[in-house]
Amino acid sequence: MTAPHARHRRAVAIPAGMAMATALAFLPNTAATAADRAPAAVSADATPLSYVVNVKPGHGTSGSVKKAVGRAGGTIVTSYDQIGVIVVHSSNPGFAQTVRKVRGVQSAGATRTAPLPSAATTDLGAPKVLSAAEVANAGAAAGQDPLESLQWDLPAIKADKAHEKSLGSEKVTVGVIDTGVDDTHPDIAPNFDRKASVNCVSGKPDTADGAWRPAASESPHGTHVAGEIAAAKNGVGMTGVAPGVKVSGIKVSNPDGFFYTEAVVCGFIWAAEHGVDVTNNSYYTDPWYFNCKDDPDQKALVEAVTRASRYAEKKGAVNVAAAGNENYDLASDEITDPSSPNDTTPGDRVVDPSKCLDIPTQLPGVVTVAATGAKGIKSSFSNHGLGVVDIAAPGGDSTAYQKPEPPATSGLILGTLPGGQWGYMAGTSMASPHVAGVAALIKSTHPSASPALVKALLYAEADATPCTDPYDIDADGKVDAVCEGSKNRNGFYGRGIADALDAVTE
Repeated sequence: MTAPHARHRRAVAIPAGMAMATALAFLPNTAATAADRAPAAVSADATPLSYVVNVKPGHGTSGSVKKAVGRAGGTIVTSYDQIGVIVVHSSNPGFAQTVRKVRGVQSAGATRTAPLPSAATTDLGAPKVLSAAEVANAGAAAGQDPLESLQWDLPAIKADKAHEKSLGSEKVTVGVIDTGVDDTHPDIAPNFDRKASVNCVSGKPDTADGAWRPAASESPHGTHVAGEIAAAKNGVGMTGVAPGVKVSGIKVSNPDGFFYTEAVVCGFIWAAEHGVDVTNNSYYTDPWYFNCKDDPDQKALVEAVTRASRYAEKKGAVNVAAAGNENYDLASDEITDPSSPNDTTPGDRVVDPSKCLDIPTQLPGVVTVAATGAKGIKSSFSNHGLGVVDIAAPGGDSTAYQKPEPPATSGLILGTLPGGQWGYMAGTSMASPHVAGVAALIKSTHPSASPALVKALLYAEADATPCTDPYDIDADGKVDAVCEGSKNRNGFYGRGIADALDAVTE
């Protein structure tokens, strides 16, 4: 089975070879391949690159380092002294190599391979948007929101039963670190946390009103994720996993759809400093799918995001991340990565995923989420790996493989879309917010629980799910992925499927 290669977001288009022709109408939002963009040369007079410079945290940036950055041709954009990460722009192609030699600099690297601003891209396909007639005709049972009957994913994690006991606490906020959130949506507005929202695209917080929203030409991904987590139970549209908690928009994706390191670092620090209890991270940090520590640039990116995510957890946030959509075994000895760097010209490279990390997905302390379909089996596209995947949740799949029970009609996941719409998407991007929502319910039930305790409860309360063996999702007689491990912990489902009901009762 050929796996799709999603570039920037962890929503996935079900490829033609894996789905019936009719399923092509359900293509989620994806970005153009890097091959569609011309590579740009970098010279001393080029538009600058962006860098992170990592120094000892906690003492502010020393004057000598600041002067050295200037002498090397760099301009400091901002400095996160609490974790020792400095964001710098420079047109000097030798900037990183020069500044690494400066006393007090622990690592430094370019956050991209294309000059600022990055080359433009276009989206291929779009979410399957519900028409006005589909919205009007959706039947709802008593006590349900109008579109809830289409959400097979809620009973799959017992969220419908959980809502009879608790919708979650308004004192809990989930930060959606993503492409931006449309807080004017009628399903999001009641639960939106303005004070915890920001635009971090430049690497420096922008708190202008509405800065966290996606522009009309930008991806609806973050808005979809936000609705999955906390769409209000208000008689309108759909219902989130935790419809009583707050949700904030932390925009880290630039207009071209890239999630660069400086923006991701800013997002985690913002969450840490603004009372966010859970962060959802349905992306990988561009331009490298896997960041290899033996490369000085990539090593610096791993260090910067690691510091930021750990700081957020230290300040009280549980960080949840999507496992990815390539059907990779992240516990294997080697993986061929054909998509890096994705902002210029990618090329095949063989990496060891234990040494070359998908960030933030594979970072210490991060809850890594695999996707399941409507039949509760690993989604055809979902990455997996014993010891890497922590837990699983609904992320959708083609109806050719996993068809939901009526009245649900789509095997994908319903979510909110900008402009007051609703639509379907699929991917581990959609699985991660289900777990973020369950974590928010746990935090609501146990308000004084530390991130470590929330994670422990999340795993203990998950429904243990044995390996699917053999795994032949397209029924062609060939094994499409191998699951290793026991019922209580394996490479497909981690500790099991997230359980929202236990989150509000135990």
